[in-house]
Formats: sequence, structure tokens, C-alpha cells
Amino acid sequence: MHPLRSSLFACLFGCLALPATAVDSADEAALLARWHAERLAALTSGTGWLTLVGLYWFHDGVNGFGSDPSNAIAVSKPVLNHHAGDFVLSQGHVRFEPAAGSCVRRGGGPAAGPLVSDAHGEATMLSCGPLEFWVIERGGRHGLRVRDLESEARRTFKGLEYFPADASWAVDARFEPYEPAHHVPIVNVLGMELDMVSPGAVVFERDGREWRLDALLEEPDADSLFLMFADGTSGKETYGAGRFLYAPLPAAGRVAVDFNKAYSPPCAFTRFATCPLPPPQNRIALRVTAGELAYRGLEH
Repeated sequence: MHPLRSSLFACLFGCLALPATAVDSADEAALLARWHAERLAALTSGTGWLTLVGLYWFHDGVNGFGSDPSNAIAVSKPVLNHHAGDFVLSQGHVRFEPAAGSCVRRGGGPAAGPLVSDAHGEATMLSCGPLEFWVIERGGRHGLRVRDLESEARRTFKGLEYFPADASWAVDARFEPYEPAHHVPIVNVLGMELDMVSPGAVVFERDGREWRLDALLEEPDADSLFLMFADGTSGKETYGAGRFLYAPLPAAGRVAVDFNKAYSPPCAFTRFATCPLPPPQNRIALRVTAGELAYRGLEH
């Protein structure tokens, strides 16, 4: 499974990729009200980005884990043992070796054993009280992502804001296929690079000229197009690194792209995400005054 489609990412955003169609203003407002409610529920849920409290990268060999600062992975939470165990990275595989009396559990049972990362399907979930942690892979590196169901960010969440719904931003775009498909280097916020496939570009008209965005596939059999873009509102009204958007696969050379459903990436809500950044060709001067506004509750 592609890292961008980890179970966490898919739960939060894949389920929100509702089909975009050309609709009148009343229909657009009704569809967006439902979309906004689903997005808010996902973001504030126990698996939402607001719960993340840590991201730690393993070194080869033994990585001590616990609340004491002497551990290689020190998570300062009272519920965690001073030394809860060791994560051992060897030949690209990670296993957990709990310490005596460790609070760490795997599905309510013993936590010892090999761990599946998010790059190979559903990641193995470990827990200790309100803490949950699992192995991720990014750019050839293995790390531990930590979630706290009682995180301050979740408890103090300030809500989401949007541009007013505008049916004119639900555009009927032309799809220009790439034959063969392009391979697009995508850099994430940590400077890691991954290769993604672009089957073509969506081209639309606004303010008297044409604009184009390379569409991406998160997986070879993806059932939607993934768009990452930055525009004239980025860093002002909207999140500085750009926004994400899903659109249905092309039909008869056309794609319905609803910019009202453009949303801020996970990095707008936590420092512990590994967001991909829009490729240079998807940074456009057009002011896309639709979709989600910048979140004001996190400064980074």
C-alpha cells in the first residue's frame, strides 16, 4: 500500500472524496454541509491527526522506549513505564521486545514480536492507556508514530473555516492524458522524495485563461485522482504548503473538479505528519477562493 494511503490517511480523507459534479448553488451548499460534517468528525475522531503527539525515527539495532529521557525514544507521558521495552530494527524489519512489567499491549494481549509497518497494509497497533503507536516507513526509513487520545490539540481544537460555498468553483475540467503516464518526483515536508504516477492533467478555465494541474494516482488501482496544489491564497487565507483535493477518474475526457472540497493537509494540524508537497507544476498564481481556510490553532 502506498504510504499516502496508510489506514490513517485513508480513514481521514479517502472517505471524504465525494464525487464532484456541476451543481446549482443550493445543491452545492447542501453537499458541502455534509462534506464539512464528515471531515470534522474524521479530524476530531480518535484516529484523527489532532491526536498525534510524536514521530521518532529508528536507528539500526536497539531503540529503547519509555518515558525516561535516557531512552532513544522518550515519550514524556506519565502512563508509560520509565522503560517500556525496545524496538529493534534489523534488516528492514522492526520487532518489539517489552520490558518486565511493561504497560504496552497488542490488541489487549502480549506486545512482543514483529511489527507490520504502514507500508505493508494495516500497521500493527500497540497501546498503553490512551497512547497508541505504530511503525511507519517513509523514504526508506522506519519510524514510530505516537497518538494520544487525550492530546491537547484534540481537546482544544478550534474548528474549521471555509470560503463561502461557490458553485462556480465546481468546474468541468478537460483531462489531458499522458501517454505513457508521467512519473512525478514528490518531496515531503521532511525532504524525503517519492515517485508518484500522473496519468494526465486536469485543465480548466478561470479568469479568462486556462490552468492545469497534474493529477496523481496514490495507488495503481486508485478509484480517484489526487490533486495537490498551491495557489494565490497559499500562506495567506489558506495553508502555506498548499491543499489537497480528490476528483473522480476521467470519463469521456472530462473530470468534475470541485475546489470547494479542497482541504488542508495533515501538517496544518500537527508537526508529526509527513505531508507530501505540491510539485512545482501544480503551484499556480490563480487565487482559488474556495475550500478550506488555514487552521488558526497551530503555529508552525
